Amino acid sequence: MQQLSNKRIVLGVTGGIAAYKSAELVRLLTKLGADVRVVMTSAACEFITPLTLQALSHNPVHLDLLDTKAEAAMGHIELARWADVVLVAPATADFIARLAGGHADDLLTTLCLATSAPICLAPAMNQGMWRDSVTQQNCEELLERNIKMFGPGDGSQACGDIGPGRMLDPELIVEKTSELFTHDILTGLNVLITAGGTREDIDPVRYISNHSSGKMGYAIAEAAIESGATVTLISGPVNLDTPDRVTRVDVLSARDMHQAVHDRIEGVDIFIGCAAVSDYRPAEVAKEKIKKDPENGSETLEIKLVRNPDIIASVTGLDTPPFVVGFAAETHNVLGYAADKMRRKKMNLVVANDVADRDIGFSSDSNEVTVIGEELEEPLPRASKKVVSRKLLQIVARRFRKWKHLQSTTETADQP
Repeated sequence: MQQLSNKRIVLGVTGGIAAYKSAELVRLLTKLGADVRVVMTSAACEFITPLTLQALSHNPVHLDLLDTKAEAAMGHIELARWADVVLVAPATADFIARLAGGHADDLLTTLCLATSAPICLAPAMNQGMWRDSVTQQNCEELLERNIKMFGPGDGSQACGDIGPGRMLDPELIVEKTSELFTHDILTGLNVLITAGGTREDIDPVRYISNHSSGKMGYAIAEAAIESGATVTLISGPVNLDTPDRVTRVDVLSARDMHQAVHDRIEGVDIFIGCAAVSDYRPAEVAKEKIKKDPENGSETLEIKLVRNPDIIASVTGLDTPPFVVGFAAETHNVLGYAADKMRRKKMNLVVANDVADRDIGFSSDSNEVTVIGEELEEPLPRASKKVVSRKLLQIVARRFRKWKHLQSTTETADQP
């Protein structure tokens, strides 16, 4: 159930005896990598303490609609926007009735009205209350509004009755929640991405760089998060906001980026080198600003350049390298140069990009690329960089699975 890795879950707890199960539910969700924020009704606090759920979720518990501290930090609207899913467990008959009626008289009902995330309820009540026609009508109303019902289960109840109305076991609720995210093609994987250009100092006020805006790398990072991955983005200087849920590491030079990559490469499943890394740097950096020489009237300035470390080649050269995807930004013979680069640097895939076309080159919002691999040459037609990134990751995920399967098969065959 790795689908819950990196997912944001608002867990609503309402006032029923089954609230004691919410503690185990929080524990299981966080164990699977979910970020859980608990919202409790006042009645829920009579059955289980907020402190218990805070300790298990590692996050403050939200209680009041008009809590000054909560509104200053993450108010009900921000909490509604934050969630990937709102899960209410247990959901009492009273809560179901208020939600069906569109009430907004506490924090939980208010955020349910405000959120665009899926809402899932795990009903928990006496069997007579569950069978009541009003409860059934309320549930039908909620189902018509695409609110999902997890259960209830059938069996003995705290009141001594036997019948439908039990809250499902936490393990089953977690399983059903996990199924909401089964489309995530990179679920549970660690992805490391480089983006943007690098700067190589000439003197304290000047540097060598390139036209990279970082937009493609940032779009890939955002798409990888959407696909369920845990993402670290090592970025050169750009004017872009960090994608939500991405860990960003800022660097300046190619050597800085090389060091940052190798500091974080352990445990990475997929490495995507999208950054436009400077191939060369000045052999020496002047300690003071270089001035024009008025005496000899020279019209030229010579700067000796030396090679920077090759980040892609250093990653593919590791004893146990991750799956490596590189980019080839070319102005002519694009596919030929890209294929050669892939072979020389032993990459699994290379993305060929014609940067001579300004509509799809540096700083543009669109792109058009060709993905090249072993017995693969797949063009991705012109579209926004977000769309291209999603299509690219579909290819990456497919190839990664084949690569991983081949590795495991080879390891098995090598065993005595």
